Amino acid sequence: MPVLIFIDTAEGHVKKSSLEALTYGAKVAEQLGTTAEGVVLGSVTDDLAALGKYGVKKIHHVAAEALSHFDAQVFAKVLAQVAEASSAKVIVFSNNLSGKAIAPRLSVRLKAGLVSGAVALPDTSNGFVVRKNVFSGKAFANIAVNTDVKIIALSPNAYQIIAGEGTAEVVAFNVTVDAPKIKVTAVTKASGEVPLTEAEIVVSAGRGMKGPEHWGIVEDLAKVLHAATACSRPVADAHWRPHNEHVGQTGFAIAPNLYIAIGISGAIQHLAGVNRSKVIVVINKDPEAPFFKAADYGIVGDAFDVVPKMTEAIKKIKGTA
Repeated sequence: MPVLIFIDTAEGHVKKSSLEALTYGAKVAEQLGTTAEGVVLGSVTDDLAALGKYGVKKIHHVAAEALSHFDAQVFAKVLAQVAEASSAKVIVFSNNLSGKAIAPRLSVRLKAGLVSGAVALPDTSNGFVVRKNVFSGKAFANIAVNTDVKIIALSPNAYQIIAGEGTAEVVAFNVTVDAPKIKVTAVTKASGEVPLTEAEIVVSAGRGMKGPEHWGIVEDLAKVLHAATACSRPVADAHWRPHNEHVGQTGFAIAPNLYIAIGISGAIQHLAGVNRSKVIVVINKDPEAPFFKAADYGIVGDAFDVVPKMTEAIKKIKGTA
């Protein structure tokens, strides 16, 4: 009865959030005295056997052509068959867009208890209790899962990736896959070197930038930090930046290691989407900006003066000036 981990991919490559899920799932398996196994759906170009260094012993690969495009209903049905064939009692997802779409459907199929947004390993000393974020990250809840099969969706960037040694056995899993009911007619890729939801560092800006023509200093800072760029809702609504960069309660909820907020006042709706960041740095010329109350570090000053100087200082530290 292994712990089964869903390995999410994009364009044939394993996502960073899946490496977190693998590390987490392997640790859960260690707690339960069992092994960790992964499952990949669709074609993939990465070396799946190499994922054994994250603690997984076996990987079930369902390479059906019908899985080349994401359909949550189809994915859930296939994963249910893999889970039943392997007798998995604990199934781990990343709580990303794919995980949020598949895990609830799989929960219904398997009659399994689901904890989404987990932030720590389960407490197995007296049952099976999982800690998760609630109220947009303002508090934690400990959820006891009493069902025979249990599903955990791990919050991205909530668990450290640990790579060791070892290789995984890759096994083809043959199953009849339903034709997707969703037809993909076009794919529009988000711009940027680093995907926002996968980024460890995010540089974000708001209306304090005064217009889209000033965004160059934000992009320069992000480039030198190898960071993703983001923005507040008013900026996206004004079409200064694309909506796929909008972070906040009504946008993407992110949890990078470092979040730099430039010219953002820090309304509660914005903070709800970024308050799980490990370190928050706020740059604002208004010393009374609400965001300073949530910041780990704050700089009171004009962004048009502070940000270029910060970029140059980082370049000098890195020796790229």
